[in-house]
Amino acid sequence: MPSTDSPSPGVTASEARPAVRLDGVSKNYGGSYAVRDLSLDIAPGEFFALLGPSGCGKTTSLRMIGGFTDPTSGTVLLGGEDVTALPPDKRNVNTVFQSYALFDHLSVADNVAFGLKRKGVGRSEIRERVATMLERVQLGGLGDRKPRTLSGGQRQRVALARALVNRPQVLLLDEPLAALDLKLRRRMQVELKQIQREVGITFVFVTHDQDEALTMADRVAVMNEGRVEQCGTPEDVYERPANRFVASFMGTSNLVPGTYRDGQVVLDCGPALPVGRRAGIADGSGVSLSIRPEKIWLSEFEAGMALVQGVVRETVYSGPTTTYLIELAPGVTVSVLEQNTDRSRMEDRWHGGERVEIGWRPEHCLVLD
Repeated sequence: MPSTDSPSPGVTASEARPAVRLDGVSKNYGGSYAVRDLSLDIAPGEFFALLGPSGCGKTTSLRMIGGFTDPTSGTVLLGGEDVTALPPDKRNVNTVFQSYALFDHLSVADNVAFGLKRKGVGRSEIRERVATMLERVQLGGLGDRKPRTLSGGQRQRVALARALVNRPQVLLLDEPLAALDLKLRRRMQVELKQIQREVGITFVFVTHDQDEALTMADRVAVMNEGRVEQCGTPEDVYERPANRFVASFMGTSNLVPGTYRDGQVVLDCGPALPVGRRAGIADGSGVSLSIRPEKIWLSEFEAGMALVQGVVRETVYSGPTTTYLIELAPGVTVSVLEQNTDRSRMEDRWHGGERVEIGWRPEHCLVLD
């Protein structure tokens, strides 16, 4: 719901308003909800990611912000103004699509200038703004080229420049890096974040890639079945997932089943581990311990660690890291990630069938209903 708090001293009312506010927004298609009762505030100048699996409602939410899809109920506000009934061309937003949607018959410069010409901006100002924006996205000197002669990363930059040159209040990005190869995508993630900081425009970014959201976003909304499961900083959603879905979707998380009793979790595979009192979890409740693979140790344990025995079932070498799949009990297998920084340990890896002991610090595990 909209906040009733007064702006902080020295902050004007307009500056205190969210750049984007979705207030109880839903979208129903023939009795099936793509988005259900979604409320979000996105701050001015924020890089905000909508993250989730296919069909979770993230693109529908983006389209409702942009005016391409009308909500069944609820309100969309931009800078405090109700734009729910306004068409896309009446909203101060621009969109970068996965396909880029460039005009191949126009030059790079004419593609970037397209929106400015439609707005009736003067020729000299268009030339200046286009040249400045091409330099900003590292395409200076390529204005006369046609899009079809550019690489995928360069085409992505043209689409970004075309959107930013209009100085929108909010820039919407619908998986714009999905068509790029892995190495280029990672480089563009860093460059896109740098550009966002330079221009200071609010970015709303849709992605199904967890690494992408963690790398670029100031805050992440993790969506599932039309709802937000958790919204917070990348560190919040990764280190402190709100539930099993977020824990399993945000990277890899080991979920070890057990029963909560008197400040301990009695694992189904045997030992009882102290976890402290947990609010909202009743004694005797079935729970899962969530532990990230990189938080589990295979040797050199510290005092106070929770220790569990298991059997190595698989060893997977992937360059910088080695992943061990360790069976704690029938049907209970955890993943353990080790950095390949010590050559002697690399040459003395654990192998399938060997019995091992693993451990983790109690503060590194979460108790999930």
